Amino acid sequence: MEKSKLSILGIMLLTVLMISCHKGRNKLVNSWKITAVEAKMPLSDSAKNVILTQGNLTFTEDGHVTGYMQSEITNGTYALTKGGKSLVIKDETGTPYPCESTITDDKLILDSKEMKLTLSKI
Repeated sequence: MEKSKLSILGIMLLTVLMISCHKGRNKLVNSWKITAVEAKMPLSDSAKNVILTQGNLTFTEDGHVTGYMQSEITNGTYALTKGGKSLVIKDETGTPYPCESTITDDKLILDSKEMKLTLSKI
């Protein structure tokens, strides 16, 4: 009897966790354009300009990401955790770019140790 109650509680907790992560992913899946760059480390004006002019990311439902952040990402992956508050983007070589994320219907803010990027939905 006690084990069945624990099993039911565990299944309910897992379901709530999966639903909350999925909601964040639904807001993220789209194409985004970088509209603002706040450097936390030295960044030249030309590098900042390249990020602003070329910067975009496209997230797919199946966990893939393409675009340009600090470099070209042609076949990357992403993981969204903590209810949409933590995003890790990995490029095709597996280099991780962890950041805190804030996702609304039309804005995406990625805050990493190097810079804070603001993106707008395209």
